[in-house]
Amino acid sequence: MMPSDNRTNNNNYNNNNNINVDFNLNKNEENIFQSPIQNFYSGSSVLITGATGFVGKALVEKLLRSCPGIVNIFLLIRSKRGVDVETRFRELLKNPIFSNLQKEKPDVLKKVIAVAGDVTETDLGLNEKDLARLKNEANIVFHSAATVRFNERLQDALRLNTKATQNVIQFCLTIKKLQALVHVSTAYSNADKRTVEEAVYPPPADPQQIMQLCQTLPENTIKDLTETLLGTKHPNTYTLTKAMAEWVVAEQADTLPTAVVRPSIVTAAWKEPAPGWVDNISGITGIMMEIGRGTIRSIICDQKLIVDIIPVDIVVNTLVVAAWHTATYRYNDVRVYNCTSGTQNGIRWEQLGHMTQHHALELPSRHVQWYPGFSFRTNRFVHFLYEIFFHFLPAFIIDLVLKAQGAKPIMMKIFRRFKSAAKTGEFFALNEWKFCCNNQKSLASDMIECDRSEFQTDVSIVQWDEYVKNYMLGIRKFVLKDSLDSLPSAKRKLKRLFWLHKIAQFLGIFLLLKILQIR
Repeated sequence: MMPSDNRTNNNNYNNNNNINVDFNLNKNEENIFQSPIQNFYSGSSVLITGATGFVGKALVEKLLRSCPGIVNIFLLIRSKRGVDVETRFRELLKNPIFSNLQKEKPDVLKKVIAVAGDVTETDLGLNEKDLARLKNEANIVFHSAATVRFNERLQDALRLNTKATQNVIQFCLTIKKLQALVHVSTAYSNADKRTVEEAVYPPPADPQQIMQLCQTLPENTIKDLTETLLGTKHPNTYTLTKAMAEWVVAEQADTLPTAVVRPSIVTAAWKEPAPGWVDNISGITGIMMEIGRGTIRSIICDQKLIVDIIPVDIVVNTLVVAAWHTATYRYNDVRVYNCTSGTQNGIRWEQLGHMTQHHALELPSRHVQWYPGFSFRTNRFVHFLYEIFFHFLPAFIIDLVLKAQGAKPIMMKIFRRFKSAAKTGEFFALNEWKFCCNNQKSLASDMIECDRSEFQTDVSIVQWDEYVKNYMLGIRKFVLKDSLDSLPSAKRKLKRLFWLHKIAQFLGIFLLLKILQIR
């Protein structure tokens, strides 16, 4: 089945795609030629920005594993916090996501090439040699570099999200045989709308004018400008500048083969490269980890709303397929894919919370601090009391004990970090959106069976309880570095914490009754 909406077959793109399959790789030869997507990537070179991020790592691994005919994968990497490009590149390849490739196909990693550059600079900050090479060799570009900090200053968020996207587009205009540019956005780029279509909406102000103003206005005036731009439409500078970036992309849609992929809340892997794989504690991952450790007792959230989570491998497969789709069919305007789960396989905060706590009790980590138990609530005063008595005070006391033992106090730091993260995430926990996904769903219908299996984009078949179980195991393994060998001792520790929890509850009730008697 081939959708017929506003597109035409573009043979020029297909003719530029030279098939050059490496028969020495451990792949079924017949299957390679059956797969239009694998054939599309065969003989191609890919440029990826943001490859050191969560989605970026998974994208690199997927291309290496599932597209054997790919020639090179160029990673645009900048030095960061005093760490040079080569060191960051070596650290990237040491990530557990590449461990199976290291064992089974070590030679395939030679296809990955680091190039020093910066998306915030003209010509991406490339030297002349790398600039010429990429212009001649790159066929497909994935732009996923961005700042995901919600509280970034407007001028910084514009530079990293909007201006950087403009620079990538300007660079792509110079690529000789570009087949597809896929821009990674966010489903919340239009947070002011409760129903979000797969279309690029006009931002609150012209991106060019705002970028120019931020270069000339004083800091105090920029703060006032930020408040005006955000207004009631955007909760933070992240969603605002991602909306502006989409508009910048859309302005070039008639000259570049471009797609925009909008993931919602990106979470641990469903299946690939391993069930539950995750390598950070941002957002929901950090919340789930601390629920499992018993350090979170209260969360501001409307538990009846849908939490729109999307596994990282669904996101990556969507990116890979969207590039093929864009090159195979030339659209009249930018093609947008809402990569979300809410309208296809929705799960509510309440369900996610129950599943998380259930599997935290079934599969405790040796790092558990207290018996898990928490509540979602919208009453801010009650939440404040819980935060004081069950978040702040325990962290403060534990740090005092650590200091007395000569160890480094860390709990107050963790408390402040998660308080800040919870505060910035409140907007998304108290609101719900309907994301239309017709384009996203059409990807599966346009693929043949072997590609649908290899590049799974259908989130409707995810079983959430099994997924959350693997998610908790992934946090345990990849984040907390806690093997299943510790499970028996962790369960014994959890049992002790259960009785301590009951004793603490009893003493709390006893003290409350005493106080009431005094009155």
